[in-house]
Amino acid sequence: MAFSDGLATMAQKIRDMRGSVLTEEATKNAFIMPFISNVLGYDVFNPSEVVPEFVADVGVKKGEKVDYAIFKDGQVQILIECKKIGDPLDLRYASQLFRYFAVTSARIAILTGMFPVIETSLF
Repeated sequence: MAFSDGLATMAQKIRDMRGSVLTEEATKNAFIMPFISNVLGYDVFNPSEVVPEFVADVGVKKGEKVDYAIFKDGQVQILIECKKIGDPLDLRYASQLFRYFAVTSARIAILTGMFPVIETSLF
């Protein structure tokens, strides 16, 4: 499946199911893990590729964890910090993710939450 096709499929799934996904864990299971697997192509059940609750200690703060770290060739490539669908994206969440990003080799950081849904139709 092409990246754009996978993304379109996920977008439709989110539009269809967002009303029944009520918690952060449900958001991870229904949307984030399928995104990592079906769109990005990583095996969410392979701990050498995807590590949930990855420890990204920052300075004196120990035990700081990002929801998902995605690895390639033993190096962190992507960090994903998840919030419940519907939660507004807040600067404090972005700051939290930035702290994780700064102490890893990740090149991409993703923050999930409430995104505007653009409905389109063809006439």
